[in-house]
Amino acid sequence: MKETASLVEAILLAIIMIGCKPTVQQINIVQLTTGTYNHDLDNNDNFSPDGKWLVYDTRTGIGGIGGSPSVERVNIETGKIEELFVVKNNQSYGPGAGAVSYSPTENRVIFIHGLAFCSEKNPYQQWKRTGVMVEDNHPNVPLYMDARDVTQPYTPGALRGGTHRHEWSRDGKWVGYTYNDAILKALEDSTGKTMNLRTVGVSTKLNPVNVDKNGEGENVSGEWYSVLVVRVVPNPIPGSDEISNAASDSWVGRGSYKNRDGKLQVARAFIGKVRNKNNQPVDELFVVDIPDSINLPGEFGPLEGTPETFPMPPKGTVQRRLTFTAESAHPGCSGVVRSSSDGKFIAYIASDEKGVQQIFVISPDGGNSRQLTDHSAGVQSCARWSPDNQSICYQSENSIVICKISDEPFEKRFNRVTPVSKEELSNIVWSADGKIIAFNKTVKDMEGKIWKQIFVVKPSLITHHIILFP
Repeated sequence: MKETASLVEAILLAIIMIGCKPTVQQINIVQLTTGTYNHDLDNNDNFSPDGKWLVYDTRTGIGGIGGSPSVERVNIETGKIEELFVVKNNQSYGPGAGAVSYSPTENRVIFIHGLAFCSEKNPYQQWKRTGVMVEDNHPNVPLYMDARDVTQPYTPGALRGGTHRHEWSRDGKWVGYTYNDAILKALEDSTGKTMNLRTVGVSTKLNPVNVDKNGEGENVSGEWYSVLVVRVVPNPIPGSDEISNAASDSWVGRGSYKNRDGKLQVARAFIGKVRNKNNQPVDELFVVDIPDSINLPGEFGPLEGTPETFPMPPKGTVQRRLTFTAESAHPGCSGVVRSSSDGKFIAYIASDEKGVQQIFVISPDGGNSRQLTDHSAGVQSCARWSPDNQSICYQSENSIVICKISDEPFEKRFNRVTPVSKEELSNIVWSADGKIIAFNKTVKDMEGKIWKQIFVVKPSLITHHIILFP
């Protein structure tokens, strides 16, 4: 049975769990959810525009998002839980609904939804899903964002596979995501050639895209216009900037940044997989500049793709490499890359000179990167920026850390928001007003079963280098 625990109950539970006396200073970390099912934030933008709600999915351990029967939200102040979307007759094989994010400008969410006609023989897959929006005041009324057309002739503005980890731009005008193509997955299966590559796409409300229905329910009409913006190839030339995979992407700035010419440029940063001179795969940081008009075909082929090729980026799309670690002693970049809201810096994870994972920042125009952290134990998660762009938060030694962006020595720039722990945290997200950080942590129930729960902490209660919970 799902619970709607009050905030008082959650606070008392947090105090009992941590074993502290209930003093005002010690009420810092609060367990917000307690129901005996998963509450997965999934490293998305989970806070509502007013900062009063957190949205999450309820995926099971079987089937991943395909096994997630619903999308819910919990009130930060009261602990009240509301269902926003429930998948009818959901099974472990799908359709599923999950990996949900809030719009920063409207009271609506977006999430992955598997294709309606899932079965054991035709289950939820990376290339068989789409993005669905739901408004707070109209729960269970789905609005399909990206159109999907897997029958020839393909449709410009529609894709042919599955979109994933949808992220609104901060101005609410765009949605970005990763993508896998069903047509090329089928071609890979039939030929044995590597064709099922992940890449990055975007959608904007240019016009609705209507497609013909097919007998298997594989085609879906969408309200927004969608294109792929990153070009991937199965076998990148060693030492080149060609990539075979693009993921871990996010918007630069509020959806755009001010380029060297002083003009606002829509862009998305991502991790792309190149090949070094010895033909070994290495992940590097890239950015793709996106034209304002995405409905014009570019130089590489049609927007809708062909039976043998991906849908291709629109005219004016420019894909650029920002890091060049491939031939270094400790090559590679990682983490979901995150930009400051002013678009001046992109944060990512890479190894320092000792081979320890740290957070670095770099301009979207390129140039030299700066090592921001210097933890002997390294960092475990990607960075989330504070609303004022003066700090980032991340995970190190299973604790949440806030690090200032300044020229002070590192030991003077960071605070631990939660104590060092043996248990790993996950899915850190910072509210738009900067007052609350939310995260996931697994908790055992009375029967010993483990569930992913949501916790919140107020950074304003943290004193420099002081851990409130011993």
